Amino acid sequence: MRTWLLFFLLLTGGGLFLSGTKAAAQGNYEIQVYGSDTVAPKTLMTELHSNYTPDGQKYIIDGVYPTNHQEHETVELTEGITKWSEVGFYIFTSEQNGHGVQWVGDHIRPRVRVPDSWHWPVGASLSMEIGYQRAVYSPDTWTWEIRPIIDKTMGPWYVAINPALERTWHGPDVNQGLGFAPAVKVSYAFNKKISGGVEYYADYGRLGDFYGLHQQQQQIFPAIDLNVSPKWEINFGVGVGPTAATDHWIVKGILGRYFSWGRRPPVPIPEPTPKPQ
Repeated sequence: MRTWLLFFLLLTGGGLFLSGTKAAAQGNYEIQVYGSDTVAPKTLMTELHSNYTPDGQKYIIDGVYPTNHQEHETVELTEGITKWSEVGFYIFTSEQNGHGVQWVGDHIRPRVRVPDSWHWPVGASLSMEIGYQRAVYSPDTWTWEIRPIIDKTMGPWYVAINPALERTWHGPDVNQGLGFAPAVKVSYAFNKKISGGVEYYADYGRLGDFYGLHQQQQQIFPAIDLNVSPKWEINFGVGVGPTAATDHWIVKGILGRYFSWGRRPPVPIPEPTPKPQ
């Protein structure tokens, strides 16, 4: 039954999305390459995504605030539903001189993955993210993203690929077609506690009619992951944008903590030791 439900979610989600159109990139609020695993049932993952742009876009364009010296704080809450599904919720905020602390928008993200019992040679999952962002931060106010996720661990090496597709439901890009915004991560475990590597994020534009190189958004982040405990997620990176359409420098960090709200198994009471007769 669960296998058929998983297929239903994959097919209907993909079909609904492909009937739509492109979304402009949400922006640098949650900079992360997803792995295929989902949060375990009866577990809540809380994450704080902190991103700062020391050198970004400096002018108001079409009513959208510049990104230069913006600080973004995003709260992400992800609840495990089954062994192969979860639902995430985002709260985006921005702080900038002259504008103060502002609420940007909210997104919701259901995700399903291929169960371990299928014995695939790679991890695979599919997320669908839908949400609203205020027009002063993104002219496309209602957007939808579908993100296939494939990853693989090979000894100390780890590779994750997210070939995301984006569309707009409401905004100037509503008729611009599907957008392609891939993300890739390659990392190496130096020891049990520290991994380091490179994360790559891009927005190439419309499928079949990509932007020219200067109009594409591309970001390269050397990044470090600290594996201090199974309960914690810690990531830090400094990104550079090599194209004219990309913010030149971004600093990002992720701090996550797992909380189990499930009922703990009862502690067995030891039987009394028999007294010698």
